[in-house]
Amino acid sequence: YIQSKEGIFKDIYQIPPGCYIKYENNIVKVKSYYDFNPKTISIDKRQAQEGIIDHFQKAVKKQLVSDVPIGVYLSGGIDSSAIVAMMSNLGVKNISTFTLGFNEPTDEFESAKIISDWFNTNHHQLNLDLNPLQNFPNVIWHSEVPKINLLQGFAMSSFVSNHVKVVLGGLGGDELFAGYEIHRIFYMLKSLNKLIPKSMEKYIGNPLSEIISAFQRSTGLLRLDEYRRGLETVLASGNILKQLLILRNVWDQDTSLLKVIYTPNFIKTGIRSVKEEFKNIASKYQNRSYLDQVLSIEFQTKMINDYLWTEDRMSMAHSIEQRVPFLDKDLVEFSFSIPAELKLSGGNTKSLFRTSLNNFLPKEIINKKKWGFSVNPYMQFKKDLKRAVENILTKEYILKQDIFNYSYIKSILDHKPHPKLRWHYNFLWILTGIAIWEKMYINTDMYLKKHHELKSFYN
Repeated sequence: YIQSKEGIFKDIYQIPPGCYIKYENNIVKVKSYYDFNPKTISIDKRQAQEGIIDHFQKAVKKQLVSDVPIGVYLSGGIDSSAIVAMMSNLGVKNISTFTLGFNEPTDEFESAKIISDWFNTNHHQLNLDLNPLQNFPNVIWHSEVPKINLLQGFAMSSFVSNHVKVVLGGLGGDELFAGYEIHRIFYMLKSLNKLIPKSMEKYIGNPLSEIISAFQRSTGLLRLDEYRRGLETVLASGNILKQLLILRNVWDQDTSLLKVIYTPNFIKTGIRSVKEEFKNIASKYQNRSYLDQVLSIEFQTKMINDYLWTEDRMSMAHSIEQRVPFLDKDLVEFSFSIPAELKLSGGNTKSLFRTSLNNFLPKEIINKKKWGFSVNPYMQFKKDLKRAVENILTKEYILKQDIFNYSYIKSILDHKPHPKLRWHYNFLWILTGIAIWEKMYINTDMYLKKHHELKSFYN
């Protein structure tokens, strides 16, 4: 996703969050009307739980105001299940719920059915086509930015549009209450970061990381990349932002890796540092606790420019109004006032939120492991990503584009498929999206043509 105020098109800019534009006397000024700068408070577990339920119930109630029926995206996870529970608790009858599957082992139809039966909802489920990438050109057309997490939202909103026009989604629960595996990792790393001074990372961690990175690539074993990232994350102890960006797949901190991914000509043009786009935001929260810094940074970056962008574009592609109760202003501010360590008791993701819902949801849902509402890149590579890459990222195209090294792309395609190559498959997915986007918006007049013609990219 694009973190800066710039858009993907030259000279088109994004208005920063909490801001508006004032045009006066031929001068454009950006004005701020809201600043997200939460302060943690002293609060015990019971008070936090009661506050969460109170604010969450009020947030859901606000989102129920509508002249038309309202549905719920029900993933089978705790966040969307909690929305259904609160709607039922508020007396809403005949709730319509919708679940999406990907023809993968992690599909959550069974968990969604538990909630549907428990609250007696009007339940609908959709299984994505075996080759969902066939819809990628149409999806990119609506997004205007090539991203890898578009397909599920596009398919879901298309499905839901046949039944309701307003739908509630569970976006934000993981960001508020520390629900991702990355949060558990940082919970475990916090002690190490306190012990190791930043100077250690600069004088020992950085040189060692370069050596480890070069050694891993010399082996040709791409699946070792995951272990390299783990070692580099540990070696970056004391530098929270660097650790976060390593785990979020920012590769421009590794100069040797840039030479593997990009062509010499492209490197000469000057590659702007992704890390620089995060520095101001990270510095704003540096006085917060270790894990609170991570949650605050992500909430001001990935939440806004990745998740919300995707939710908005993909729902409106089918004229669906998607509402997100977890991002209610009062609930967000209260949640960020709770110390992050309280949210991950014992390192268990979202433990505080789970226990808050003990009286609202069945135990098997509260204790259920998080899978995530997304397409598995490894499974997708085995289904149709590899074929799409081979058809679109041809050697001729890549050499003409002169941005990415074709040999690196080929090394991933030729490697035996492996679950630990998910970062590499995401990389191919992004490059495929860039190629489609480039031809659609830059090199041809294809954006004027009809949807069925866009599919020619795939075949």
